[in-house]
Amino acid sequence: MKTKSLITISTLLSAILLSSPVVAATDEQSLFIDEMVHKHGFDKDKLKTVLDQATVQEKILEAIARPAEKRLNWTQYRKIFVIPKRIEGGVKFLQENKKALEDAEKRFGVPPEIITAIIGVETYYGRRTGGYKVLDALATLGFHYPPRGKFFRSELSHFLQLAREEDMDASEPTGSYAGAMGVPQFIPSSYRHYAIDFDGDNKRDIWNNNRDVIGSVGNYFARHGWRPNQPVTFPASNVSEKHQSFIDAGLKPSMPVMRLLQAGIETDANSMPGAQTSLLEFETDQGNEYWLGLHNFYVITRYNHSHMYAMAVYQLSQEILKAMQNKAS
Repeated sequence: MKTKSLITISTLLSAILLSSPVVAATDEQSLFIDEMVHKHGFDKDKLKTVLDQATVQEKILEAIARPAEKRLNWTQYRKIFVIPKRIEGGVKFLQENKKALEDAEKRFGVPPEIITAIIGVETYYGRRTGGYKVLDALATLGFHYPPRGKFFRSELSHFLQLAREEDMDASEPTGSYAGAMGVPQFIPSSYRHYAIDFDGDNKRDIWNNNRDVIGSVGNYFARHGWRPNQPVTFPASNVSEKHQSFIDAGLKPSMPVMRLLQAGIETDANSMPGAQTSLLEFETDQGNEYWLGLHNFYVITRYNHSHMYAMAVYQLSQEILKAMQNKAS
């Protein structure tokens, strides 16, 4: 018989016959509650009442097992984000929030088109912020997804602390299947560390206040080391099998551009031979593309640890900028 997709955690706790994974989950929940009581001063009974409102959702477990970055090649992935409607939406968002974006650039050094593109990729400029309750998502993944249970229990801890700090009802906020919230899709730890009140109303509202959203994204990038007025990426060519070790070195820039040039790789980054870079491979329908990932490219991957994600943000930002310039001319 097919298992129901929604099961209340309280039902699981009171069930007489439990499968071993569920037993493990309830054990993890008991340990989690004890830790929250002793480490963060939560009331045990009240916390249990909050967690008993959560539901375990099979859809969440299915979604996290099949992220787009692992299912699609670059051609398919790019077609989701770098498209006319999202470019047009970016132009509109940039125009409507011009002052806030300019203020964010002055304070954090992050260009308006980059902040806009992040918001465009994450939630289509606030249109798609996710319909899962954050409590459901984090409880499901924290207690029922062993591969990353520790991470999501940590995020659940941050979320409960955030709800207490911001005087929110923990059962109300909604977000993605992974517990990312609001227009910029901040996970709870990011909300606590990087979300800011950018309009001076003493609230950090990343659901309904675009100025706070923009300031929070700018702050996130600045805190992760964004370098103003520095390039993000350059295309590379003449890459062959002999350069595989450069690709295998990973996302983080770890080689001077000069080293790649000396190895025969061709790129417009030859004007900055000492800059640290990475060599990135993108599988497309027509073969592989290669790009250099500079420091600011790596900063974008701190938002989502995927080279395809960062490239989608960058290319969308450039298309938005181009469309803005065409409007102005």
